[in-house]
Amino acid sequence: MSQTFQKPEAMIFDLDGTLFQTETLLLPAYHATFEQMRTEGIYSGATPPESAILGSLGMLLEHIWQRVMPDVEVQVHRRADELLLDYQMKGLENGEGSLYEDVADTLAALHAQGIRLFIASNGLEGYVKGVMEFKGLTPIFEGLYSAGEFQTKSKVDLVKQLLETYGVKSAWMVGDRSSDVEAGKENGLTVIGCDYAGFRNKGELAGADARIAKFSDILELIEK
Repeated sequence: MSQTFQKPEAMIFDLDGTLFQTETLLLPAYHATFEQMRTEGIYSGATPPESAILGSLGMLLEHIWQRVMPDVEVQVHRRADELLLDYQMKGLENGEGSLYEDVADTLAALHAQGIRLFIASNGLEGYVKGVMEFKGLTPIFEGLYSAGEFQTKSKVDLVKQLLETYGVKSAWMVGDRSSDVEAGKENGLTVIGCDYAGFRNKGELAGADARIAKFSDILELIEK
């Protein structure tokens, strides 16, 4: 990999589709959520296709449900929030869900280089912190920022708040969706696009400064 960049003070990572193979935890919980809502009598249709939620990853959860279930009351969306989180937490407790290949070792190597590590995710607070805790990554991360915790309306705002709170002067934004590219660019960061998850739409990473085909490639982007 010939393209390199000056080592940053910090790296800010998206979670789903970047560090974590979301579908390995999400899809069983997704189907269980709709089954339970039918049991409770608040949803009567068939479970929307998996592609509906996988294609929405990276969005705020309220916007995801608007795409997946556009014709139901907002109370049903909020109940889906509760159920999905509950089933995902139970899945994590049972050992479900996988990191992408070499994520743990690569993050440890970045941390060993003195790079400050952060998460910025549009997910719910409990989900983000749960994944990081159960996968053993929390100790090397300085901050875990989620839209669910800080009630931000965009990832641009979430990353801006993180940078200001921690006094970060130079950072890379690392993620797989257009929201990550936008968050990085709007905050003056170098953007590394993760091109391995398969959830994104064509052209979403067009504004990234570099793309990686596997997570460990990020080590090769740092100037020696």
